[in-house]
Amino acid sequence: MNRTQQRFGIILPIILISYFMILLDNSIVFTSTVKIAADLNLSAQALSWVTNAYALTFGGLLMLGGRAGDIFGRRKIFLIGLVIFSIGSLLVGLSTSAGMIISMRALQGIGSAILAPTTLALLMDTYQDNMRTRAIVYYGATGGLGASFGLVIGGLISSYTTWRLGFLLNVPIGIVMLLLTLKFVPVSQRSTGKLDWLGSLLSVIGIIALVYGINGAKNPVLMIIIAIIVLAAFVWQEHRSNHPIMPLKLFADRERSSAYVARFFFLGAMISYFFLTPQAMQNVYHFTPLMAALGFLPETVPQFIFATLVSRLNNRFTNNQILIAGELITLVGLLMAALVGVRAGYVTAIAIPMVIIGIGQGFSLSPLTVAGVANTDAAIAGSASGVVNMVHQIGSSVGLSIITLMTAGIASPVVSYNTAVMIMTGLMLISTLAAINIARKSSND
Repeated sequence: MNRTQQRFGIILPIILISYFMILLDNSIVFTSTVKIAADLNLSAQALSWVTNAYALTFGGLLMLGGRAGDIFGRRKIFLIGLVIFSIGSLLVGLSTSAGMIISMRALQGIGSAILAPTTLALLMDTYQDNMRTRAIVYYGATGGLGASFGLVIGGLISSYTTWRLGFLLNVPIGIVMLLLTLKFVPVSQRSTGKLDWLGSLLSVIGIIALVYGINGAKNPVLMIIIAIIVLAAFVWQEHRSNHPIMPLKLFADRERSSAYVARFFFLGAMISYFFLTPQAMQNVYHFTPLMAALGFLPETVPQFIFATLVSRLNNRFTNNQILIAGELITLVGLLMAALVGVRAGYVTAIAIPMVIIGIGQGFSLSPLTVAGVANTDAAIAGSASGVVNMVHQIGSSVGLSIITLMTAGIASPVVSYNTAVMIMTGLMLISTLAAINIARKSSND
């Protein structure tokens, strides 16, 4: 056992493996989209909802999941999330139609919404001071690695077995995590607060209406207007509630609020990149799913290497300095891909930009997580964790929905992908500006 494991014990591996399992599935879907669509006869719009159904329930219920952990105890909520996610995974793996896989992905999202914020809150409860910062760095790195390695694993599974295996494997892993949690994670203290059920309902309706309005509604303008009205009602409810699921004081801190904006647009760009690039490699270059998975190694390997360096770099540089460097590097990678164009060939158009993007993402996600839970106390730790994960998921879903909408009428896969990467670059620019604002505000405070 190495020194890090001796210091952190078994709880951190339980947290990280559970979080990794959540994010892995979404990336497996990305690499397996062509096979899933062929197997279940899915249209392009239905295929996007295999991802969006998960992201909607995940994002819409995250604040409720985070607050439930504060009130009922994180260990209990963590166990409930593991059970629901594992059952959802089993049923996704057994799906026989578009309706079944989309609805079961939504069930998976419910489990993830309960599980994800509790993992981060458990981490914050268990570790203090420098160990907490290091643990959050590992947590943030796990988020990026789960997304990236899922592409490779999904390609391997699709090529040699069936896409269903990627979901069915969650069942034994979930059982092992359940047993380890029962044995090693102590029972958490419960608070005396109550759940804001009205706020929870308004947040779910508002978020679903927003993404549905962007991608799928027959009358998108009306749906988006409804979403804005409902989300405004949600904010008012949180303002007046004595037990809000999203305390508005979370946004009073400039570092946290800027980090939420940066994370929203960062994930909007990167999840779209993970979703569309494997399809481009298969549709433009005629790669197999396995080749597309291996084609992502120029992103995955640098990301892994540089994510592991963040903990050491924290001894020499501030969190904000590392974050800005990561955001700028990621922006450069996407800009290069946009300017070169996919027609230039795999090495120039995808592999080289991927190396740059991988370095940038390795540097970015951990500092974004640290900034997103900065300056919080135990009373709002679960809510803060819920907002971090909510922004992560909703940013992913909204970004992908916008790009899907703006490229829907383009028949050529080459033009469609090039246009999508240009939009991703714009989203990353906004994220970078928000990250710079974190440093500017911090220096002023």
